Amino acid sequence: MRGFVAAALSLAPLLQGIAAQTWCGKNYMASQPPVPPGGEFPIPAVSSKSLLALRCAPVIKPYLPEDASSPAGFLIDAPVTFSQIQGAAPIDLPEHGALGELEVTVKVNGRTLAKGPVAVNASKAELPFSLRSLKPQSNAFNVECSATYSAPGSRSKPQTFAASTTLSYLPNPPDGRSVTKMDMRTGALLAKPATGKGGAYETVFPVGFYTNFGGYLDSNISLVDEIKSQGFTVIHPVPTYDNLTALAEMVQRMEEVGIYLMYDMRWTYMNSTAVTEEVNRIKNSPALLLWYTGDEPDGTSDPLNATTNAYDLIYSLDGYHPVSLVLNCENYYWTEYTAGADIVMQDTYMIGINATWSVRFDTPCTPDYGDCGCDNCKGEFEDISNRMDEFAERRFIDGWELSKAMWTVPQGFGADEYWSRIPTGKEFVVQSVLAINHGALGVVSWNAPTTADITASAASLSRSLTVMKDFILNPHATFEHVVANRVDVGLWTVGGRTLVLATNLNYATAHFDLSGLALKSLVARQVFDSGAKLSGHVITLESVGTGGFIVGI
Repeated sequence: MRGFVAAALSLAPLLQGIAAQTWCGKNYMASQPPVPPGGEFPIPAVSSKSLLALRCAPVIKPYLPEDASSPAGFLIDAPVTFSQIQGAAPIDLPEHGALGELEVTVKVNGRTLAKGPVAVNASKAELPFSLRSLKPQSNAFNVECSATYSAPGSRSKPQTFAASTTLSYLPNPPDGRSVTKMDMRTGALLAKPATGKGGAYETVFPVGFYTNFGGYLDSNISLVDEIKSQGFTVIHPVPTYDNLTALAEMVQRMEEVGIYLMYDMRWTYMNSTAVTEEVNRIKNSPALLLWYTGDEPDGTSDPLNATTNAYDLIYSLDGYHPVSLVLNCENYYWTEYTAGADIVMQDTYMIGINATWSVRFDTPCTPDYGDCGCDNCKGEFEDISNRMDEFAERRFIDGWELSKAMWTVPQGFGADEYWSRIPTGKEFVVQSVLAINHGALGVVSWNAPTTADITASAASLSRSLTVMKDFILNPHATFEHVVANRVDVGLWTVGGRTLVLATNLNYATAHFDLSGLALKSLVARQVFDSGAKLSGHVITLESVGTGGFIVGI
């Protein structure tokens, strides 16, 4: 949201009491010297012996009384590593043969909720439990997870491991208030229809835009109808919300047409009085999907506890909707800012930049200095996949792989400031699908209104995701990722069918051969087309083309 930040620098100090003199901790003015910004994510030390990092988390956040009639569950991760990641402790493993199992126990207030064997090195093993022994409450339950391990055939004293988490089991919400659950087997959102008129929980793959409120949504309520008719699933209005009457009318219209709201508090999230007023104003809308607090807080060097403070306050006021934020920097206090979110987004704007020289400030860009509009980027699509992969790795190192999801913010703007041009619709899709293949579970672009080409391409992707999400967000799917000659391919298999989602990062025609993959069948149905065709076992992709195919019975 760099363009908006630049336009609103005079507003930000009034609302937040800050004005960034650096970006991502770096000096960027010609009059300033290069100074190492600090804040780099620490690389874990290497251990000389095997370590096990026990992690645990509820399958669903939050649970409600409606869930008590069926088994609930805890997810258990037990990775073996030689890196001193969060919670890792030494484990004596056999030199040969099977590693064996852990005996895992999950307790709340000293009472055992779940117990069972989990394989060493398991990922997202599930231990069922019943909610019937617990009474719903507003505050999360503190959960203690423990494990004992004896190597197969060993007579030595069992080794012990421990972890902790929280369990959200809330009372039923007031009539009319929506609930957005997170299924941490995948990170997917689960919500009922935004109309508030009933219906079952369904997975939601949000696709939409940060959309100007002032001068756009506030003056033309029919835009909500238009956005819904195009096939988008979410609207993220950009504050300030100076006209509260227009805001209320917009939210009401979103409820009427059935499109979800991503509510933005970027200018006020560090003001507890303002946050309290806004959350209480919006929290009862059935259209509310999630909250949004820090907008590039790493760029502006917001206080390191700001996002966590806002997160805790929002949960004390609501608790029925997740909290999100976006990070712009490649590597600046990632853990501290991400701690205050259930969903962390990245906005790697690499189209049309000069990655080594700031066209705005006439200075070089290095890891220690300068601002080129895309932090530590090379100006290629891989900037996005690298950023997603870095976020995923850090999430794992910090022990958050079972509690936080990742979304992406593709670039839908340009021809301004650092960016020499606006992306094409096909480039927009490459940005989005590349991030999806690397773990993104939501696509919310900066910003609307944008070009007709980008709008049409984004709408086509959103409509296709109503089908593709049944693979991407399916907790029973197995995932495979392949990259060949800058064609990035994600494969999600459910039963006898596989979703093949391929995107071409080249500005030339490329081909991807499916014959080397273990697919059960090459009977295919194309579910998304942005310049790709399947003939026999070969996908042909146009320059920056993308295609989605369901292969199998």
